[in-house]
Amino acid sequence: MTELRRKMFLWLSCFLCLWIPAVVSAYKNLPNFILIFADDLGYGDLGCYGHPTSATHNLDTLAMRGLRFTDFYSSSAGCSPSRAALLTGRYQTRSGVYGVFEVTSIGGLPHSEVTIAEMLKPHGYATTMVGKWHLGYGANGTFLPIHQGFDSFLGVPYSHDQGPCQNLTCFPPDTMCFGTCDQNVVLLPVFQNHQIIQQPVNFPELVPRYNKFSREFIANAVKQKQPFFLYYASHHTHYPQFASKEYTQKSSRGPFGDALLEFDNSVGFLVKTLQDYGVENNTLVFFTSDNGPETMRMSRGGNSGLLKCGKATTYEGGMREPAIAYWPGRITPGVTHELASTLDILPTLAAIAGVPCPNVTLDGYDLSELLFHGGKSKRNTMFYYPLYKDELLGVYAMRYKKYKAHFFTKDMIMKYF
Repeated sequence: MTELRRKMFLWLSCFLCLWIPAVVSAYKNLPNFILIFADDLGYGDLGCYGHPTSATHNLDTLAMRGLRFTDFYSSSAGCSPSRAALLTGRYQTRSGVYGVFEVTSIGGLPHSEVTIAEMLKPHGYATTMVGKWHLGYGANGTFLPIHQGFDSFLGVPYSHDQGPCQNLTCFPPDTMCFGTCDQNVVLLPVFQNHQIIQQPVNFPELVPRYNKFSREFIANAVKQKQPFFLYYASHHTHYPQFASKEYTQKSSRGPFGDALLEFDNSVGFLVKTLQDYGVENNTLVFFTSDNGPETMRMSRGGNSGLLKCGKATTYEGGMREPAIAYWPGRITPGVTHELASTLDILPTLAAIAGVPCPNVTLDGYDLSELLFHGGKSKRNTMFYYPLYKDELLGVYAMRYKKYKAHFFTKDMIMKYF
């Protein structure tokens, strides 16, 4: 028996000696992903998309050194549905995510849906989510990101205007938030994983906290030689705008511009972090926005550029978004007019990482040929669903190649999120 155990131990030792280096090597060669999602940012809000006074140096540099999209779409003109589609590669109509999740909502993104994080995690990826979740809280936090494939989470479960804000400071030292936000609900909490670490939120300190958390996550993944997926869902430039001291009253666009400036510098901070830890050339950074600007708020609502209308509408200004793909040495700098969508991100990341897509019907396409070889997009259609469920009318509009048909239009006089 002793001799048998000795042989088994030697066999196991040999196996581990061969297996562990192979696994470590495989992880080392896997690319990293950073997905940056702005909130209510319009097609015309960035300098690289034509705005004459926006101070967006970092995003403009990303566009200059990466691939800028002119015909990139979110799946929805509202927060929750667009996020559901982004993370699952499926139209929100498939998961039943309509409208927006309230503080009092009991539902969330169904656990049967497979997120990007859930797709990557079994293949060795470290995963984290920072910022605005807005895909449900549920009983005892059952719908929080840590139950949807993310190893960790730092952020707010819903939109940052979904809580009384009239007595909170949005710009230091003492500029109160503009408006009143939601009343008769709890003060806005900040979560780390499933625990509240701050309530109410301290807006001027929020983004520096997010950036510090993101840097530590990247540093730890690099130290562990582990590929990573960082989903950075900013609150900027959603109403009410806010910013830390460094960016307050620094923009010619007022409070909106200050919030945009802080967001832009967060993008630069993330890229600098990649450079500091030597992984910039092995990381795909993809930036876009959840939906169009809240144009009814005028100077505090963003800019659609030459596109019609904005958030909550199925006109172009509601769903066509700025988008940039950046990967030094892999993506040739330029501009593409190919049709693409947030729906395409999940299958694209799966193809790049060499992992299987979820075994469900997807509405996205792999953009690898477009990103790396300047090829054509496989997408030639885009469906425009209303923000709220409309069983009578269904889809409101459809784009096919360069043509668009509006079947129904509707003024969305509503409370925006």
